[in-house]
Amino acid sequence: MGLFSFLTSDIAIDLGTANTLIIHKDKIVVDEPSIIAKDRISGKVIAIGNQAMQMHEKTHENIKTIRPLKDGVIADFTAAEDMIKGMIKMINIGNRFFSPNHRMVICIPSGITEVEKRAVKDSAEHAGAKEVYMIHEPIAAAIGIGIDIEQPNGSMVVDIGGGTTEIAVIALSGIVCDQSIRVAGDVFTKDILDYMRRQHNLSIGEPTAESIKIGVGAALPDIENPPPDYKVH
Repeated sequence: MGLFSFLTSDIAIDLGTANTLIIHKDKIVVDEPSIIAKDRISGKVIAIGNQAMQMHEKTHENIKTIRPLKDGVIADFTAAEDMIKGMIKMINIGNRFFSPNHRMVICIPSGITEVEKRAVKDSAEHAGAKEVYMIHEPIAAAIGIGIDIEQPNGSMVVDIGGGTTEIAVIALSGIVCDQSIRVAGDVFTKDILDYMRRQHNLSIGEPTAESIKIGVGAALPDIENPPPDYKVH
């Protein structure tokens, strides 16, 4: 893919509602939850990614956890900027192959507005990006699974993320038609939380609900080889 040859020396970011990935030289170098923890008084960032997720719903009143993205777009500009900066620093530890300024390719939902697109670009620039390129998530997903998007044949891609589900038909390197709906992984997680509370009178945390979704979740009510029962501690 000549179009993305510059990714070997620069970075690509999949800025997701639930998780953020950073790719460098065709390798995933960061895969962390899209969440940060801040001191309420000073505003100082205390933790990012997995460390912040471990604090989620378990902190005292002086520490708050923030999910910078909601429904696939930036909901908290400052928190998003801090998160991007922090995750970029994760790949600089012990190996300073990045200059202070670098180019970024960032995935965005196909249904994003111009205002939301600008927020993504501004966050990346404030985090140190010299150049910012944005690519629609269905196109990135199609390339990632090996679809030749340059062919005249139509290929349908359904990309279920944390905040949005992207559905698109792709042909000749473009999106023929698309639909972005704000029902995705986060809604599934919330439904599990509600179900456990309603059906079993059991209050579980978001990480536990996420584990249930990943461990035993299925798109069909009846499957030939169902997973074993999932224990909730």
